[in-house]
Amino acid sequence: MRKVVHFEIPADDLERAKSFYGSIFGWDLQTMSMPGGDYTVVKTTPVDEQTQLPSEPGAINGGMMQRDDRIPSPVITIDVDAIDDALAEIEARGGTVVTPRTALPGMGVFAYFTDPEGNVLGLWETT
Repeated sequence: MRKVVHFEIPADDLERAKSFYGSIFGWDLQTMSMPGGDYTVVKTTPVDEQTQLPSEPGAINGGMMQRDDRIPSPVITIDVDAIDDALAEIEARGGTVVTPRTALPGMGVFAYFTDPEGNVLGLWETT
């Protein structure tokens, strides 16, 4: 059984979205430059300072990014052992790759896919 480890919220206006979510839910929002554009790290729960993983069992943190045609709505991200194997199985069962294996140096790799229902989801592999 694979667990959900991350969420992402795309936005047309990142500053407006950050203001909205930060003021309502008290989330800690930190924007950083990443390959492909700015990315806002969303902390909904405290993290272990060494691993940067949620310190509360079952809790997840997320991110916000500029909305585009590939990622039009919120995304949940699922942890896998091997993204390449997961993408091959997804395609064999009727899904499609939206964004292929992409490295985030020192962190891991991610990919986006659509399921047969048209939903966009993410995959994460810690390296």
